[in-house]
Amino acid sequence: MPEFVTDLSREIFRLWQTFDWLPEWAVVALIVTAFVLIGWAANQVVFGLLKWLVRKRDLFWRGIVGRARLKVRIAVMIVALALAVTVSPLDPGPSETIRQALVFVFILVMGWMLIGASDMWAVVYLRRFNMATEDNLLARKHVTQARILQRIAALLIGIVTLGLALLTIGAVRQWGMSLLASAGVVGIIAGFALQPLLTNMIAGVQIATDQPIRLDDAVIVEGEWGVIEEITSTYVVVKLWDWRRMILPLTYFITKPFQNWTRETARLIGTAFLYVDYEAPIDRLRAELERICRDSPLWDGDVVNLQVTEITDRVAQVRCLASARNAPTAFDLRCEIREKMLAFMRDQCPEALPKDRLALDRINTPPGSTAPG
Repeated sequence: MPEFVTDLSREIFRLWQTFDWLPEWAVVALIVTAFVLIGWAANQVVFGLLKWLVRKRDLFWRGIVGRARLKVRIAVMIVALALAVTVSPLDPGPSETIRQALVFVFILVMGWMLIGASDMWAVVYLRRFNMATEDNLLARKHVTQARILQRIAALLIGIVTLGLALLTIGAVRQWGMSLLASAGVVGIIAGFALQPLLTNMIAGVQIATDQPIRLDDAVIVEGEWGVIEEITSTYVVVKLWDWRRMILPLTYFITKPFQNWTRETARLIGTAFLYVDYEAPIDRLRAELERICRDSPLWDGDVVNLQVTEITDRVAQVRCLASARNAPTAFDLRCEIREKMLAFMRDQCPEALPKDRLALDRINTPPGSTAPG
């Protein structure tokens, strides 16, 4: 114990002896109140000094000081309470128990501060990127990396902080050592419990570095189309086209195949199929498709093409290709092409509509006569 604390304890003990007419609980309450008030005043002075020191610094340090106000106040109050309990006339047993509890909470508050610092780093880092821009590939890349690493850092800080806090209590010190060694909380059971967590943490690191997916990527998973809405430390939220949410573990995107429509660029080639009669004028249909794309604000001005890709026993299959700047726009462009091509065939090119044919050996055979053998 520091020497000044010992001297202070002796002085307060002598002072308490002069007020021996007061009950012990009242003396303890007075000491605790005095130390809490001193701690509150010290916190105000220290925070005023810190705000003055960082007023001209960058956003990171100003944000750290602003976010840490409540946490530092709690930490100062814990120190004040520990000093009050130390110098108070409490019995050694209860005094030691209270100090152990305060040390435990103090370590947790320190970890809370570190998590707040990592969150502030992510906020400052992500201010440089705008997800609302049309071509947001670079922004999605950095936002995905920062958010995944931020959550992993928070999880690791939480585990280490809890482990260090448990080390201060003799009865559960082994649990703290197990946490710090990433071997679980209590032997084999906790080891099995932590296995999925560690697996997802490793998958999160792989996703953050290799980036098979990013936030706002357009993907097809489990036969459903959607966009990556959120990436946490253990799972990914995919917002489907009809606003449903599909929740998938991080390991899914490492171990299973899926489609990423915006891996390198958001641009896509949309496909629309038509089924037309054999007599359909393909050149007119191709010219109409080009006109539709030129007049549409959804087309990006790059790819447009029409080809006959298959012939069945009744109709010909025609594939219309057109490119767009992103997946949602490509979907809308495909729908527009289908609607306008259908209207064109109905109103201006009816010979392109599918027909049923029936071939007869004799169309005008007179009644009562038979066809030649």
